[in-house]
Amino acid sequence: MTAPEQPLSAHDDLHPARKASISRDDLLAAALALVGPHRSVSTLSLREVAREAGIAPNSFYRQFRDMDELTVALIDLAGRSLRTIIGQARLRAADSNRGVIRLSVETFMEQLRADDRLMHVLLREGTAGSDAFKQAVDRELGYFEEELKGDLVRLAALDGARLHEPALAAKAITRLVFAMGGTAMDLPAEKDPELIEQMAQMIRMIITGSRALARQAPTA
Repeated sequence: MTAPEQPLSAHDDLHPARKASISRDDLLAAALALVGPHRSVSTLSLREVAREAGIAPNSFYRQFRDMDELTVALIDLAGRSLRTIIGQARLRAADSNRGVIRLSVETFMEQLRADDRLMHVLLREGTAGSDAFKQAVDRELGYFEEELKGDLVRLAALDGARLHEPALAAKAITRLVFAMGGTAMDLPAEKDPELIEQMAQMIRMIITGSRALARQAPTA
């Protein structure tokens, strides 16, 4: 869970340098400014976020019930952002000679190294956060899996192939990429080419296995 809070006093709302009002997006941006590869949202206190946003702590409650609600909102924002970026990579792959698997993995790693703090939120809160945070991350991963399943089925059809349990194959790929992304955060960027190659090869293995199992299964 997030760091416990101390009781707030009336004095907290009287600081002359503080803003009179603030939006949800402003508070999300303030929280993002405080996290990074080695600090998760779970460790932030409400007072830290309020200070970063330039508001009194009591003003925080006009937008969020508590830090847990803010963290879930950040996870949702992170998931939407990354899905958009990966979706754009898939479109680029369709218009080029580069494979969709390779380009998607490269895009994922580029975001990881671009100090994309939303990416850090997704990768950290799924393992270090509370049960509510883990459930929120799991929900976002589910969205990735649903979109990926459609891509896998479409690409298999172009090759005249079928997939065995395409939803399960999409889940295996998604969980693999995010697990290796979490590992990559603690490694130097020089390791990225090796990691990208490993991820691309493992994804191909999953897809090849799913197609092979589909060929073995009796057709209805």
